Parts: sequence; structure tokens; C-alpha cells
Amino acid sequence: MLSKKWSIVGMVAAFAMVGLFSACSDSSSSGDNSKGEDSGYDYNSTEAGGAYVMITEVMYNAPENSTLEWVELKIIGGSAMSDMTLFNLRLDGAVTYTFPKEPLDTSEYIVVTNDPDLFKKTYRDFKGRLFGPWEKDIKTDSIAKLSNEGDVIDVKLEGKGDVSCAFSKEPPWPSLADGNGSSLVFVGGNPSQASAWAASKKEWGNPGAADEYIAPTKVRLNEIQPYVLGTSEGWVELYNAGDADVDVSGWIFETKSGYRDTSWTIKKGKVPAKGYLALPANDAAIWGEEITLNAKGGSYYLYETSGGKKTGAESSLLLAASNLSSGVIDISDGSTAQGALTKATQGAANAALKVGPIFIDEIYYHPFEKGSVDFEFMELVNKADTAVNLYESKNFKGKGWKVEGINLEFPQGAALPAGGRALLLPDSIESIAHDTAGIRKKYNIASNVQIFLYKGKLSNRGETIAVKQPFDYDEISAVVDEEDPSANLAATIQWYYDWSDATLYSDTWKGLEDADGYGKSLQRANYTTMGYEASAWKVAEPTVGK
Repeated sequence: MLSKKWSIVGMVAAFAMVGLFSACSDSSSSGDNSKGEDSGYDYNSTEAGGAYVMITEVMYNAPENSTLEWVELKIIGGSAMSDMTLFNLRLDGAVTYTFPKEPLDTSEYIVVTNDPDLFKKTYRDFKGRLFGPWEKDIKTDSIAKLSNEGDVIDVKLEGKGDVSCAFSKEPPWPSLADGNGSSLVFVGGNPSQASAWAASKKEWGNPGAADEYIAPTKVRLNEIQPYVLGTSEGWVELYNAGDADVDVSGWIFETKSGYRDTSWTIKKGKVPAKGYLALPANDAAIWGEEITLNAKGGSYYLYETSGGKKTGAESSLLLAASNLSSGVIDISDGSTAQGALTKATQGAANAALKVGPIFIDEIYYHPFEKGSVDFEFMELVNKADTAVNLYESKNFKGKGWKVEGINLEFPQGAALPAGGRALLLPDSIESIAHDTAGIRKKYNIASNVQIFLYKGKLSNRGETIAVKQPFDYDEISAVVDEEDPSANLAATIQWYYDWSDATLYSDTWKGLEDADGYGKSLQRANYTTMGYEASAWKVAEPTVGK
């Protein structure tokens, strides 16, 4: 087992909805990002022969509907490798690839892709080392694909590994990297935060070299109160983290809800330094018309403009599907989180995030092979006084609650009684000398503790895990040919979710390091807030199903 002082792979950028709740950085300049080498983290090995390998750039949703995907890596701390096979350098997680018997210098960027031929056609001036294609997905028997919705990629050395890259199409991740021209670039800071990543300034990115990036704006979307035309009040609140007032006249506010994108240009407004500005949704003098802020939720974006055009600098907020306002709260480690709020706080710092009734109760994310438990697991608990159905029915349509980050959706009929507990296990458990019946017997798990299997994997570094409840849906029909209805596509169901609980756990949490491969699990210590704060957790011996 590795010493606590030496982890041989790069840090994680969350998932997750993935990194879904972390804030944009306050960096105000665009320039050579040096791909995270000046991150403020100590990536230097404390033992001879160590190397930190980091994913420094990702193309997960290429522009122009291209199928090209690629990942760029670099040693950003420690020593060079004389032979990558001796270090067993490989990618795992969303895609898998084992690097060949070749050296890797500390000054070199390397790229691995799903399609080397298409990569060469796309980047004709690329001079670096190119690897690929990555391996087939065993479930589809075809080359694996990075999900445009969000995914995680592991970098592994010497058989060990940690997630060193995560991405998502949802706020606060940069929208330009989601099929809109840019790659996703590591810019430094805590790689478990979305703020450690930015959209490349250069279209199609810059694989094999350092990249310029688009810095986020200092004015952020801070809170949104849902609004339906003529039925309720609603507003958009902005917060200015800078030291000077910012005139947002001409800036673009955009909503992406389901398959409908709508944008408005702000006619007038100035956000005071370190202050707030609330823009009423029904004020036509500000928007040119009344705007709709859908209670079903959606992604909302604020774009800085110059000369009437977007500069690329943006702020974003995911509006949870509920009648409550959603906003950004500050976390004690300097990061932020997003979600539905316990109360609206127009013109002031936001209140606590709404939480419950289903809570994440235990996370055993980095199993100790020689410990009492050698497999990962999670547990959920119902803190309500009544049973909670984990499968919702709305207007003859049904949908299960889901746990994002581990790819679990609860089946029809699933429910947790008041005070009830659910044990979540990876579906690989059935093929690694374990089975659910054997685990129930070995750990004396009560018969009323339900067991569910998930398809994903918990990161050894940290990632966003969110428990979501289906709130409502839209049925969207795609018309291909008005004259020939038979050619039209079947209706698509777009579901919208409320949040019950979430965490962005981290192996860097002070005082909780023993959960990182040393036989202990994270266990909930505070149920009054979502699980983003380290203080909401403690470390203890894992208690499987209890």
C-alpha cells in the first residue's frame, strides 16, 4: 500500500453531475495555462522514482458533430519514466488503454484517442506522440465512447489509480467544451473542482502543447427564483466577486431546459463590487419582455459580451426542479456548491441548501485489500417519518430516483421505509469472488436492508455523488417530415430532477485521510446540510449494511 505522503497519480476533477456544484474560478485573465503545473498543489514526489501523471486536456464532445475524442496527459510532478510499461501506466474508467513500452519525459505531452486516423486528419500540424485507439467497451464490443453527459477517467500507475479527470455538460462546467468548439483544459487549483477546468481559447483545443483558456467572468449567477408568466414572481440574482462595479448591459442570459434554448439580452443593470443585483423576471425594461424561469429546472448561463458578441466568459447555474429558488453557497474549503435553497435570499448571501429526505450515509470509496472489507460500497438512509417511494409516477409515466456519480437508477417498486437503509454495491461484485447473498450472510445484514447494484465506480480521489428525485417531465416530439408522419421520430421524454442529497467527497479532507485506502469509510455525522462540507463526515470502521 502507498504511503500517505505519496500518491502516484494526478488529482481528481469532480463528476460529476458530475463536479456539478463547484464554482467557477475568480481568475480574470486568459493566457498560457501551463496545464495545471502552477496549481498550488504539491505534485512533486516525496519519494525517489515517483511521478504524478495528470490528464491536462480532454475533447469529449468535438465541434461540428465530429466523433473524434481524445485525452492529453503529462507528468506534472516527480520524475520521468524510462518505460511506461514498468509503471503500468494506463487509462481506466470511462475508457481503457494501456500505454506501450516507451519512455515518458516530464516535459512531454502525449495524446491517446478513440480514432488515430481521424485525429491526424483533424490536427495535421500535430507533432507529438499519439496513441490509440483505446480499447473496446466489453458491453458493446465497440470502441468505447466518452459520454457527452459527463464521465470520469482514471489514470493508473503500478496497478493503483485515482480519477484524474471528470467532466459534465451541466453547470458549472464550461459550455464551450460541450460541442461548441473548445476542449476542456486543466488550468490549476483543486482538480476536484470544476473551477480547475476551463474551455480552450483555441477552437478544437491544442493537443500536445500548453493552451490558452477562457477565464470565467467575475459576475456570477448567484440565485434564480422560478417564474411562470402571469402566475408568480421570479428573479435572477447576480453577484460581483470583483473590486469594481460591473455594467452588465448587453450581456446575454440564456436558459437551456430540455431541448429548448432561449436567450435574452440584458438591457440595463450594474452589479456593485462585492454586491448583488436582482433582475425581476417580469421587468420588460430589463429584458425587453417578461422571461420564463421554469420550475421544472434547467441550465442557465450568463455570458459576458463585447461588441454585442459573446466573449466566451460565462457563469452558469443549474436550477433544481422544484418551486424553490436555487443558488450558490460558499463552502469552508473555498469552493462553492449549487442546489435548491431552504429559502429565497434576494440581495443577500444564500441560505443553506435544501436536503433530504434520503441521505448519503456511508461511503467506502477506496477499499483496503487486506482490511475487513475489500470491496467498495455506499449506503443511503431515509430520515423521514414516512416511507419514500424511489420510483415516481407522473401522468402515466414512471421514473426511478437516481444516484449520479455511480450510475444507479432505482427500479419500479423500490421504496425505503421510515428510517430504512439501502446498501449500494458495484455490479462487478458478482464477478470478484463475492455475491450479494454471501455479503449479506458474512456481514450479518438484516433482511430489511435492501441491496441495489450500480454500474459505476467510486473514485479513489473524490467525486460528486448526488441523489436525485424525478420531479416532472416534458414529452418532446421531433418532427422530421410534416408531409410524411411515418418518418417522424418517436417522442422523447425529458425528465427533470430535484435534489435530495449530494457530496463532493475528497481524499484531501483534513482529518479524514484514513478513508483513502486505509480501511476506514466516510460516515455521516451531520444531517442538517448536504454532504459537501468535510465537517458533515467522520471516519470509522466500515459498517456494511448497518
